[in-house]
Order: sequence, then C-alpha cells, then structure tokens
Amino acid sequence: MHKVLVMLAQGCEEIETVTVIDILRRASIEVTSAGLDDLPVLGSHGVVLLADTTLDLAQHQDFDMIVLPGGLPGTDNLRADQRLIALLQKMARQGKYVTAICAAPSVLAAAGLLDGRKATCYPTCLDAFPKVNLQTSAVVADGKLITSRGPGTAMDFALALVERLSGKTKRDEVEAGLVR
Repeated sequence: MHKVLVMLAQGCEEIETVTVIDILRRASIEVTSAGLDDLPVLGSHGVVLLADTTLDLAQHQDFDMIVLPGGLPGTDNLRADQRLIALLQKMARQGKYVTAICAAPSVLAAAGLLDGRKATCYPTCLDAFPKVNLQTSAVVADGKLITSRGPGTAMDFALALVERLSGKTKRDEVEAGLVR
C-alpha cells in the first residue's frame, strides 16, 4: 500500500487539505497528516483540523509522496520550517513524489526543487522564482514533481495523485463514485 504524508500548517487552505486526504483515502492509499507541532491546526478560513502526528515523528517514516496544501499564512509557515525543507529535498533525492498546490509550490521553489522544472501555482506565487518554467494548467507534472493552482483545482490535483500512485483504473473508479 502506498503511503502519503500531507503537511498541515497553521493557516492552511482547508479545501486543498481535506480534499486531498479524502480522495487519497477513497483510493485505499494510506494517508498520514502531520502538523508542524502538536497543536490543532486553524485553517485559513477558521476550520480546525487535527493532524494524525507531528512532523518530528513523521520525518523518520518512509513515504512514497508528500503533499503541501497552500493557503496563507500556511504556506509561509511551511516555507519557514527547515525540517520540512530538508525532508522535501531528501524525498526528491530519493525519487519520491513531491507535490504542492496553490501557494505551496513556492515552498518547493524555495527548497531549490523547481529550478528549470515545469510547475503551476496560484497566480503570482512563483513570480519571485524566475528559474521555474511556469505553466497555467490546473495540474502540472514534471517527473515526480506535481503542482496545482488552487482550491478550485483541488479535486483534479487529488485525482492526479491517485492516478500516479495507483493507476488510471483506480482514479476512474474513485472519480465515478464522486459523480463529477
């Protein structure tokens, strides 16, 4: 069974966070949510989320993929955490999937993972990173780096992650159950 780590930071975008966790679990993918600390996470729109564990504990486990939801100030909190930056770099070196949506691709760029790579994000979030080959598609994959634009593309992003991990048949099965 594939294992995915979804990071939760104070001020994360709730739609992106919950949609990804829900869709991946519908595909029978093991999902662990981790907070930067052990506090309940207050999303950017006032929804309280409880992480399964902390980054301190999760960073020593083996995951096939990491997902960074966006939102503000969630993205800023992710980008400021050096433990997370080191984990992203390690997972990229190991050939694991490193993914982000909305403003969070800027965390990947700050970690040096998007130089010369195709990516997308919420408008203007990658403007400070001129080495990124910026795209406007809802979901952009460049090898094992996968990015998406924002809350409105969260379901497309989550389904793309299912397809990468479990194949098109599983994606189609999950999508059919959503009655999209």
